[in-house]
Amino acid sequence: MYKYLLWDVDGTILDFLASEAYAIRFLFEKYNIGKCSDEMLKMYSDINLKYWQKLERGELTKPEILIGRFKEFFGIIGADLNLAESFNEEYQVTLGDHIEFVDGAEEILKSQKGKYVLAAVTNGTKVAQEKKLHLSGLDKVFDEIFISENVGYEKPNKEFFDYVFHNLGVKDKNEVLIIGDSLTSDIKGGYQAGIDTCWFNPLHSPNTLNIPVTYETDNLWDVAKIVCT
Repeated sequence: MYKYLLWDVDGTILDFLASEAYAIRFLFEKYNIGKCSDEMLKMYSDINLKYWQKLERGELTKPEILIGRFKEFFGIIGADLNLAESFNEEYQVTLGDHIEFVDGAEEILKSQKGKYVLAAVTNGTKVAQEKKLHLSGLDKVFDEIFISENVGYEKPNKEFFDYVFHNLGVKDKNEVLIIGDSLTSDIKGGYQAGIDTCWFNPLHSPNTLNIPVTYETDNLWDVAKIVCT
């Protein structure tokens, strides 16, 4: 029986792509860059994912990825590269203005409150995540919130999970389950830390890392059954 549930936020509880699309399109208008098409959004999402994976591998620092992704994106679409830094700063704030839950996430979390120790574990920026968690009401649902900027390490680093375990008072790792959509940060990190993992994989992406996954589902409602095992 699990006692501690570690929940990723973006892409697992909250629909990150919806927030991303809202923020990018809003700031395109504000900065007079023009209309942001669906193709541009897809291009940015792919670039963004690539940069976050570089962060997870320790190839770049967080400031480098936050600015670098927009510089690369702006370079491709012909926007002013000098806008990248200020655009990113406003993007962090604007991301939290659009809250959309993944199907079932809000109901499941509220049903788990008081039955488990609920902890948010996120690599998202402090500015964006604190706003999202507050406006969504999740800051009242979670018992603890661990944002990588506050921790000093990113998922999947062992140090991130050691910090979480210490602060939660975990004595038995068999009582811990991490639920997340990222194979490279949530699942790899959980596996390396020696805890069970639940990979929320709605797109049925392949396990390119070939690492063991305790549970895999494309439907968050399955989590309610899993945590009782």
